[in-house]
Formats: sequence, structure tokens, C-alpha cells
Amino acid sequence: MPQSVKISVRTLVEYVFRSGSIESGFKTTSSLIEGTKAHQTIQKTYGEADAAEVFLQMSYTYEEIDFMVEGRCDGLLFEEDHVTIDEIKSTAKQLDDIKKDSYPVHWAQAKCYAYMYLKKEEKEKVRVQLTYVQVESGEQKRFHENCTMAELEEFMLNLVKSYAPYAKLRLENLQLRNESIQELPFPFDHYRNGQRNFAGAVYKTIADKKTLFANAPTGTGKTISTLFPAVKAMGEEKAEKIFYLTAKTLNRKNAEEALSLMKEKGLFFQSVTITAKDKVCFKEETRCDSSYCEFADGYFDRINDAVLDILKNESIMNRDVISRYAQKHKVCPFEFSIDLAYAADGVICDYNYVFDPRVSFKRLFEEQKKRTVLLMDEAHNLVDRARGMYSAELQKSAFLQLSREYKGKNDGLWRTAKAINDEMLKLKKEYGEKQVAVPDLPEDFIGCLDDFLVQAEQLLASGESDEQLLEAFFAALQMVKISDFYDERFVTFIDVFKSEVEVRLFCMDPSQLLFQTGKKYGSRIFFSATLSPLSYFREMLGGGEEDYVIRMPSPYEKEQLDVFIQPLSTRFRDRETTIEPIKEMIIDLVDKRPGNYLVFFPSYRYMTDVVDRLLEEDPAFHPIVQHPAMSEDEREKFLANFDTAGEQSLVGFAVMGGIFSEGIDLKGDRLTGAVIIGVGLPQVGLERDTMKDYFQNAGKNGYDFAYVYPGMNKVLQAGGRVIRSEEDRGTLVLVDDRFLSRKYVEMLPEEWRDFVVLKG
Repeated sequence: MPQSVKISVRTLVEYVFRSGSIESGFKTTSSLIEGTKAHQTIQKTYGEADAAEVFLQMSYTYEEIDFMVEGRCDGLLFEEDHVTIDEIKSTAKQLDDIKKDSYPVHWAQAKCYAYMYLKKEEKEKVRVQLTYVQVESGEQKRFHENCTMAELEEFMLNLVKSYAPYAKLRLENLQLRNESIQELPFPFDHYRNGQRNFAGAVYKTIADKKTLFANAPTGTGKTISTLFPAVKAMGEEKAEKIFYLTAKTLNRKNAEEALSLMKEKGLFFQSVTITAKDKVCFKEETRCDSSYCEFADGYFDRINDAVLDILKNESIMNRDVISRYAQKHKVCPFEFSIDLAYAADGVICDYNYVFDPRVSFKRLFEEQKKRTVLLMDEAHNLVDRARGMYSAELQKSAFLQLSREYKGKNDGLWRTAKAINDEMLKLKKEYGEKQVAVPDLPEDFIGCLDDFLVQAEQLLASGESDEQLLEAFFAALQMVKISDFYDERFVTFIDVFKSEVEVRLFCMDPSQLLFQTGKKYGSRIFFSATLSPLSYFREMLGGGEEDYVIRMPSPYEKEQLDVFIQPLSTRFRDRETTIEPIKEMIIDLVDKRPGNYLVFFPSYRYMTDVVDRLLEEDPAFHPIVQHPAMSEDEREKFLANFDTAGEQSLVGFAVMGGIFSEGIDLKGDRLTGAVIIGVGLPQVGLERDTMKDYFQNAGKNGYDFAYVYPGMNKVLQAGGRVIRSEEDRGTLVLVDDRFLSRKYVEMLPEEWRDFVVLKG
């Protein structure tokens, strides 16, 4: 019995016919700006008997593989003596630059539809037409070709023959995967306390195609507790693909290690880790230009061989493995990882590859998404990350400079850049030199951006390599995209400072957009050690009452952590008076409990004041201090100081919510304790106050949603650095009188509540 492969016409022809080089990426965006309009404009001219957006499908068997091919034909035109298959393509290029044979992939797509139509209707000939529409002028250009069934049969055979080696390899690997999963045991000797319940909840969520919100404290074994049941569910055909989403490099490594453990137990599972482009780029400068980068030049001519090679020989395709094969085949490592993601069983990557409309996987079909599991690690980070993904900003200066640069050089670009600059000048006159929040988008602003995008894309597509123009293009494109989502959950910030005007579309509440994106996937598991309060995160991450919720107990004993509260006021107005008692407390703590400590402050200024006071008292004191904008090298050196406890105590000073307050793993004697100064409240300002008002008007406690809960999450993350294993012992000091209030005590983890109050 033949094995079946489901594939879209577009995926099939792009695999076989893609060729050439990677360019900057703007060329692919025309369809996002004007493509749909161009299609609709042409389709409105069709006759009554003609049909638009015609769904076609067929089965084509080759070498015992049944290819289920489907797609949507732009137009089916009926004339007296013939039928025409119309394939519409929008372009920013001038039509004179497009010849009949410019895009073989377009002909291939149209011929696929032609073959499917003839087979369905049992006809012998058809006319194939490519219609190109210039997005700015609306001009049209058509090419025709008459095709017989015999010609299309030969075309289809060659097309499928070229795709078959890849399809065959994927089917073989799929069979290996499913067979290996059947016998796969849990990769550890035993489950930790609560771990079996967590894994069971994840499995049930996937089987029921639901959403789970899990608060799983440090030590629960979150990574294996989510990946193992997800893999087992795949073996029972309850899912086809896993996305493991996280913002932290450490967590990506943890996911790779969990898969390696299962591999040692016999699992065959192909995973790919996607690393940011600028981190994996082989060149000094990350510039996707075929004239500059040999890995971009001719990329599409070599990529299919590279993909087949790595899929034949590797399973855990991490950064190093991908880089090795990318060097071997001379392909861009970043784009290589993206291509591999479509073939892999599991993808380990940042949240933005699923949720960010700018970079999310575009070739995953809706049906594939329905068979995909989303495992979202450190999900507490996703609220603010999503706000960023669904926000956009533009500065007046960029368009003023472009209007000056292109005056007399390109009339269209000069005119549209000037129009945006003029719109921003109007805002400056209206609001003066201040920052304001307005509920609605500035009138006519998006229309001006649309006009600019058409002109900019046309120029960029012609080969213009102006970095500033490219940056302005992508910034404007992001704002146009975000304007499509704009509703009462958004606000527009207009910030006028001297000659600069910044317009920012800000997403206050990303819950609905996260829900709309997430619901396209089969199941969604949000988990974190600090998904607390759970009700807040469930709401902010797009959940509802029908979703599953699980609160895991800490696997550690309460006796492992000594918790103290020093009830000082660390409110901004009282900070000066607390410097001395905080200094005394740190000296006393290190004296009575020698070891390595991290002290977290709400601001650099506050931290510096305390460090200076400590140095005044003891010039021999050697603190290590975080400073703004540390390089990766400097971060590693900072953490390297926390080696196993030596003869002398070590005190590190860091900012709460910063790079050292989460995502670091200092086990054993490397960290004796942590001191947390303050309740982590975000800085008061227009942005947070606007969010507070929005949530208050929506029937929530606005202050808690905008300030208290995000602040407390920083506290929980910082405190979570202390106990990292079953052998750890440690000390935690919380410095703020608010920690003794009922509201804050209720937000403390159970294992922190047996605290001792120090003298204020």
C-alpha cells in the first residue's frame, strides 16, 4: 500500500524550481502590501462564467508514494473555444523588466493547476496564463502558453520525480521516529515529586487539543516533563510536530539536552534549533546581499542538497551541527535552519517564530498547525514580548532625511517621504513638546505609509542598496501591519522632543492576538516557575475558564531555604534613608553566613549608592557589579566569579529584571543566597499609567495588572536563583515592608512563607 504525502502546489514547485540568491528580504513583501488588492482587482474583471480562487486537488502516485497535491487557482476563465488557467502575480518591478521566462516557478505553479484541472475534467488541452500586476501603477502584463495533457503529464512526472527523494527520506525518518517512540521509556530512574502529574497533564492537554497553564517551580524538571509526553503523543499520532519556544539560550540548551537523553534511550527524533541571524552569520557584517556574502549567493541552487545531507545523517541539529553543514554546502546557516524547521519533528526557537507577524513561519499550513504542539517555556516573559511584537514605532527624522536625499533623484520617494514628515510636523504643532497618549491612529498617517511603501519597494527591488531606506521601509511596513490589528487594546503614543517626533502604536493588552495565533495550533502548553498569579497570566496570555491549569508543588524541602524579610520602605522617596541599614544587613549576612551572594536592586542608581557606602566602610571589599549594556563576554566573566565557594565571600550586585535575575543556573555552592531590594514595581510613567487606566476600565485592578504583578514576577525570578537542585541550601532576604502585607504574602510561593522578620 502506497504511503501518502500531502503537499501544496506552491511548496512542491518552490522546492523544485527555487534557484538564485538570498537578497535583503524586501522582495518578498509586495504581496503583503498590495498583493491581495492586485488579485482582487484582476478577479473583478472576470466574466460571469469565470471562477476565482478555485480549489483543486489530486492524487499522483510515484514509486509507491501517493502525493496528495492541492492548491487554489487564482482564476479559471471560460471562453468559447478554450479554458484558461490564470495565475496572478503582483510585482514592484517595472513590467518591462519581466520577460516570459523570468520566473520558471510561476509557470510551474500555473501548469500544476492546469494539469489538475485537465485530469479532473478529463480534457486534453488548456491555456495557461501568467498575469503580472505592477503594484504602483496597476499596469498589467500577460504571457500565454497552450498546453496539452501529454505535455503536462510529462511536466508533472518530472516535478514529482525531483521532489520524491526528499519525500521518501521524510517518510523513512517518520517511520523510524514512530517506531522508536513506542518503546521509549522515561529517561530518568524515577519521577521527581509531582513530575508524573505534570507530564500527565501535558499529555492529556495534547490528547484533548486544549491549552494548559502550568506553574512549575524550579526543580520540577519542566523541560523533560513537557517534551517527553509531547514526544509520546506524537508516537500515538496525536501530534505531528513540536515547537519548543523560549527566549533564553540556557533553556534552548536544556531542550537539546532533554532530547539527547531520550536519544540515548533509543529515540529517533529530528530537531532543529534556530539561533538569531546575527549570532550565526559567518560574515563580519550581517548583510544578506549576494554581492557581499558567498553563503547568500546561489543559496537556492544548493539548499536542497544541504537539507537532504543533514536529514540523512543528523537528528539533533543544534547551532554547531547546522553551522558545520552550512559551511560544507556553502549556504547561509540562518536560512538553512529556517528551511530545516519545516522538515524537522521538533523546532527549538524564540517565541517570535510563532507569534511575531514579521517573522513567523509562513509556509506552515493551517492543517499542519492543527497537528502541532506549542510548548512555551518561561511563559511569564511572553506578555511583554508579545507587547513588543504587536507594537511599532517611527521617527520623523528618518523620513526628513530620506526626503532630502531623494529630492531631485526620485520624485515618488521624495514625495511620499515628505508627506510622512509633513504629517509628523502636524502632530508636533498639535501637541507641542511633550509625550501624549491618544486612543486613535493619527488621521491619514497609514495612507501616507502605504504610498511610501510602494515607492520604496519599487526602488529597492530595482537594486538600490540604501541601508537607511531599507530600515525605514521595514519600520513603515511593521506599522502598517500593526495598524490592521489596532483596536481598543492599543494606544498611540506621540513623543515630541525638540525637532524629533516619534509615533508609536503600543499594544497594551496582547491577550486577544496571542489567542488568535495560538488557537491555530493543536495544543498549547504555557509553563514557568513563576507563572503566578496564574489567573493573571492565563488572562494576559489569551486563556479562558475552559483551559486546564496546574500548580506544581516545589520538589524541594522548605528547610533548604531560609527566608528573611527586612521591613524597610524602598519606595523612591525613602531610598536615601535605607542605604545605611541595607549596607549593615549585607555585612551582617555575609559575616554570619559566608558564601556567594547576589543582591538585586530596582535601579542602577540605588545599587551604586549602596555599593559606594560599602566601599567607604571597607575599602578592601571587592564587589562585582553589573553595569548597563554588558557584552556577552562581560556577562560570562561576571558569572564566572561565582565559582564554588572559596575562602572569601563574594557579593555580586545586579538589577532586578535584568540579565542576571533570570535564566542563570548557579547550582550548589556557586550561590549561597540572594537579597532582593524592593517589590520590583516598574518605573511609573505614561506607558504604565495608560495600561493601568485601560485595565481599570476593562473591569480589572488596573494598578495590579500594570505594576504589582509584573513587579512581583521579577522578585520571584530573582529569588528562584538560589535553590537549583535537591542538594542546594540557601538564604533569601526580601527587603521591603510591603512583603508583610496580605496581598504580597499571598503572592509568595508556599516555600517562602515560613519567613523570619528582621529588625527594620
